[in-house]
Amino acid sequence: MAAEQPTKEVPPTELSPEAAAAAAAKKAKNEAKNEEKRQAKLAKLAAKQAKLEEQKNKAGSSENAEKKKKKAAKTAAPVYVNKTPKGEKKDMSEPMANTYDPRAVESAWYEWWVKEDFFKPELTEDGEIKPEGSFIVPAPPPNVTGSLHIGHALTVAIQDTLIRWNRMLGKTVLFNPGTDHAGISCQSVVEKKLWAESKTTRHDLGREAFVDKVWEWKEKYGNRIYEQFYRLGASYDWDRAAFTMDPKLSKAVRATFVQLHREGTIYRANRLVNWCVRLNTALSNLEVENKEIAGRTLMNVPGYEANEKFEFGVLNEFAYQVDQSDERIIVATTRIETMLGDTAIAVHPNDDRYKHLHGKFVVHPFLNRRIPIITDDIAVDMAFGTGAVKMTPAHDFNDYEVGKRHGLEFINLMNDDGTFNENAGPYQGMKRFHVRTKIIQDLKEKGLFVDVKDNPMTVPVCSKSGDVIEPIMKPQWWVNCKPMADAACQAVRDGKLKIAPKVSEGDWFRWLENIQDWCISRQLWWGHRVPAYYVVMEGVTPDYSDDTYWVSGQDEADAQAEAERKFPGKKFTLEQDPDVLDTWFSSGLWPFSLMGWPDKTEDMMKFYPSSLLETGWDILFFWVARMVMFGIKLTGQVPFTEVFCHAMIRDAHGRKMSKSLGNVIDPVDVIEGITLEGLHGRLLEGNLDAKEVEKAKSGQKADFPKGIPECGTDALRFALCAYTTGGRDINLDILRVEGYRKFCNKIWNATRFAMMKLGTDFKPVASEKASGNESLADKWILHKLNKAAIETNKGLAERNFLAATNAVYQFWLYELCDVYIEVIKPVCDLDTTNDEAAALRKTTAQNTLYTCLEGGLKLLHPFSPFVTEELYQRLGRRPGDATPSIVKAKYPVNEPSFVNEAAAKQFDIVFEATKSIRSLAVQLNKKKDGVAFVHTSNSDLQDLLNTESASILALARGIKDLTVSVKTDAPAETEAAEVNGDITVYLQK
Repeated sequence: MAAEQPTKEVPPTELSPEAAAAAAAKKAKNEAKNEEKRQAKLAKLAAKQAKLEEQKNKAGSSENAEKKKKKAAKTAAPVYVNKTPKGEKKDMSEPMANTYDPRAVESAWYEWWVKEDFFKPELTEDGEIKPEGSFIVPAPPPNVTGSLHIGHALTVAIQDTLIRWNRMLGKTVLFNPGTDHAGISCQSVVEKKLWAESKTTRHDLGREAFVDKVWEWKEKYGNRIYEQFYRLGASYDWDRAAFTMDPKLSKAVRATFVQLHREGTIYRANRLVNWCVRLNTALSNLEVENKEIAGRTLMNVPGYEANEKFEFGVLNEFAYQVDQSDERIIVATTRIETMLGDTAIAVHPNDDRYKHLHGKFVVHPFLNRRIPIITDDIAVDMAFGTGAVKMTPAHDFNDYEVGKRHGLEFINLMNDDGTFNENAGPYQGMKRFHVRTKIIQDLKEKGLFVDVKDNPMTVPVCSKSGDVIEPIMKPQWWVNCKPMADAACQAVRDGKLKIAPKVSEGDWFRWLENIQDWCISRQLWWGHRVPAYYVVMEGVTPDYSDDTYWVSGQDEADAQAEAERKFPGKKFTLEQDPDVLDTWFSSGLWPFSLMGWPDKTEDMMKFYPSSLLETGWDILFFWVARMVMFGIKLTGQVPFTEVFCHAMIRDAHGRKMSKSLGNVIDPVDVIEGITLEGLHGRLLEGNLDAKEVEKAKSGQKADFPKGIPECGTDALRFALCAYTTGGRDINLDILRVEGYRKFCNKIWNATRFAMMKLGTDFKPVASEKASGNESLADKWILHKLNKAAIETNKGLAERNFLAATNAVYQFWLYELCDVYIEVIKPVCDLDTTNDEAAALRKTTAQNTLYTCLEGGLKLLHPFSPFVTEELYQRLGRRPGDATPSIVKAKYPVNEPSFVNEAAAKQFDIVFEATKSIRSLAVQLNKKKDGVAFVHTSNSDLQDLLNTESASILALARGIKDLTVSVKTDAPAETEAAEVNGDITVYLQK
């Protein structure tokens, strides 16, 4: 089949080593040159924007104008240009920059990581999973037509944090990327492109030529989203990147269909489907959006004139005349055009108003047909409306069930294009919503129209085209899901599959226990063509809805053999079903089709089942449930042992992301920053009409009056993890992301300062354990480092990302930067000439500082990979440590030699006293030359505070003199603050 042809690759030309090296050098030079050009353009644009801003604000004094001019010139300063050849390690011999620049920090590392194969699963020497275990994640495949949105960034932030953490724990780790062929979306994109370029439709080309065009588009544009994932630092094994229509995965699709069809789990039936007139295909429930309307609403519908609007959100009441009687029975409907397909009026058997009509008929006002009055205690609520309900089994999902229970006639009114067919009588050939309007007029003329009332309702709308969905009877392929759903529920009850958070587990049971059969047919050309063939028997009129005459096979020869087995000695020909399978069908096989199933491959043996499936809770049923059902059914195992459902991202006001609100955020815009004008320009890339664009611009101006500042990938990833609390929604405030950029800046500055204090000739000791020579402050910070490691590991193990990020943030900001580095500044500056004690104190402090920097960077790395790699590379290694990258470094866990609860409590007392002195200094506005006193009646505390007086002076800031003494009367001319019952501090006024 043309749709399943493998990607065509041109074999590389053989080059000599010298020529290859020259070519590589030339390529690198060209890439660097192109990057310089790109950055120059960006700088030019920045300068232009700065000039416009200057002109706009040119007001007030000349002094202010000059300030603005300088600010604009600063804005237009040249941006960083990456000169590292692609795949090469960044040159760390250059001096460390004075300021943190995310663009500079985040350049070059990713390409080097990939080239060095750091993201490949690491096995033992004999090719087995490492003793530490494995952690396998099949990345949810985004649509090949897609572009990155903030939800993708959240997915990457969570998944890659867990991947990098498990890799650093020493496990065999595989993060397998891929894309989905996105049947409807991809076909629509190419169809629009064809029409725009040549006014050609797919029907003009024919199926095979059109599918070839889609493949061409996919090869040219289909991997754009991968480039965006690079920016987010996702540590995928790119050599395993898969596409749902690759030959290997297509084989799995066909094998699944054939197996399930031959055993009867997949069957052919004429049933109601969600039909999109605009796209001319059946849709899954996921592709149907239920639009809530409060009452009477006039709406435009695709396929009609722009000035035509049709009425929704009303109940139209009309009367049926009872046959051979003057009596009428009144019914109400939101879709009055379907009355042409009515085949019964249902009343409740206990409703006294209609008992005399049981078994009688009404007369259809426009068609030569009598309609029975039936009783049904399930479908009819006596207290609602008139208590009489019209039944249109072929055009309503509820009525369909009534029709099956009572054996009613199913009358299909509609052609695929939304016009009415011959069963509509005088309305044949009319479009469905024109029929709606005309029937109301005609009922009024006959005196049968009774009333119209407001009616809050949901209108099913196609998420792809915006068209109003129509339930239509169609012969399609269906999957009997109930037995597989029961097995999926049992897997959770048995503990084989864990679903978190708990609320999603509850949803899992509610949905699967009430699951309906799944329509897998799609009337498209792009996708996996259904591997089913109709057996056209000689002399027999085909009935394509009859499952009896359908066979399936991996190819036509396989189907031919199956037909000969099923119909021995009969003459027949085979016709393959023109439909393709629902995209979710192939996606449901993702965790094991990736690994080569149905073949018994090494990958299936090593990497299946996988460990974790992480995704949004909104597709728990449409995708995750199907993977679990198929996995258990086809492989006998759950496809993964854990499902983690992340929250949906909303804007800072709690509103759903919507292009028309102007609050959809591209994560690359957060990473790089973008002006308000740039955000406005993004709106023009979509398909919003002019009014919506203006509304969206207003929304952007309100939310981002100065645009979005450059935050960088590290800050964005850390923020998204910090936002992940286990709730169902995230109200994302970009200013909070900018706050984490400042956190990265703090880490940068602290590390830079610390490395100055370490000095260029510093060599850390080989052992990572405490030496026993540590001061109280050293013991305190090592204890805090160990506590942060324990809490971060616990948080990640429990998928409590808020707790994990808090632990790292707390250690870096409030313990290492704000306290320990301040305490050891004077220690690192000690003159150790002829002073062994001072030399030991300084060396011990420097090694403690190194241990904290090294450990802190490792703790942070899974969340913020780029800044941690940059600083780790500058930090230098311990003797005997040949770790090439922080990606492969050992993650801190629990180091017993760092545990010192007594020392931690003692230093906490010292710090509490210090904070009280600071507070008094602020209160008295003492910025320097302060004189402080500490009084305590506890001799142990007096000794402690005396011993640690240097630490107090280093931390208190602006205090030149400190006296620790027995608790007595307050010194003259001082302000007091009580630390606790035993300690009081005083500051001279």
